[in-house]
Amino acid sequence: MPIRRQWLTMLLVSLIPGVVTANAQNMHSVANAFGETCLPAPAQRIVTLYQGATDTAVALGITPVGVVDSWLEKPMYRYLRDALDGVEHVGLETQPNLEKVAWLDPDLIVATRFRHERVRPLLEKIAPTIATDSVFDFKATLTMMAEATGRQTRAHRLLRDWDDRVADFRRKIAEKLGDAWPQKAAVIRFKSDHVRIYSTGFAGSILDELGFTQPDTLHDRGWGMKLTSEESIPVMNADVIFVLLEPNDPAIARNYRHWTSHPLWARLDAVGNDRVFEVDAVDWIMGGGILAANAMLDDLYTHYGLDLPRTQALTAGCRSGSVEESASPSREKNEESATC
Repeated sequence: MPIRRQWLTMLLVSLIPGVVTANAQNMHSVANAFGETCLPAPAQRIVTLYQGATDTAVALGITPVGVVDSWLEKPMYRYLRDALDGVEHVGLETQPNLEKVAWLDPDLIVATRFRHERVRPLLEKIAPTIATDSVFDFKATLTMMAEATGRQTRAHRLLRDWDDRVADFRRKIAEKLGDAWPQKAAVIRFKSDHVRIYSTGFAGSILDELGFTQPDTLHDRGWGMKLTSEESIPVMNADVIFVLLEPNDPAIARNYRHWTSHPLWARLDAVGNDRVFEVDAVDWIMGGGILAANAMLDDLYTHYGLDLPRTQALTAGCRSGSVEESASPSREKNEESATC
């Protein structure tokens, strides 16, 4: 199968002065972490190479022709499975199968500089490629993908709904906690032989937007800290602790029990005030998109006993796997690719 004949034609047109075609007239430029990328308007056959881009595609009503495997709940997170049924998988986020990507004949690849800078030249030979700087900036991903696919109106509605929910949460939690607000929040993740405490990333950026602050021990610590000894438990001290769990891993469960049975654990402020909440790692750090962000916010409403605002129909529909404004012109071709 020829790889992106239209894209190669457009490249040729850009190099030959005075040559104008109908295809060239339909090009538009999208600013992204790889610079200015010219692509057909709007893109139809899309491959997403990181989790946040896959989540965002579903939120925008797009059925990608290719996605990378999920980190947990393999091969794809449960909340996206219905929307992505039959979609081709193209390997790992950290090592996508470029031959498979090329075989799918995309007209747009959505990548991230953090993961894919090294293979950028190869990706760009396959199809126009746009990228974000990080894997967790869900707003940047949403805005960039909406511009590339002509779904700006839908993206604006999603962001407006998000801003409304953030304002509602901030108002309600301030009213409920009074002088005890804002709270210092620690996001920790137990692994089989250590504990990680995060200060940035997906969950950290959302907690910051909601008005939470960080424990003093995490200032100037980059992404966070890796703790290997129970003597480091005081580093976790915070008003509230959110524990990211992987319940299907016995080794992680054992390590969790081991650390939380230590006397130092009982001395943490969050433990003494019964503010240790176990949360879904997929929603809190793995999903990486607007749908996961809303699920994380739902958790916070629940844990703090706050009344949820009336659910926005658009967000609820995307989360459950239904899509609007589906890329119907390419759906037939998507299904053909998925069955090969």
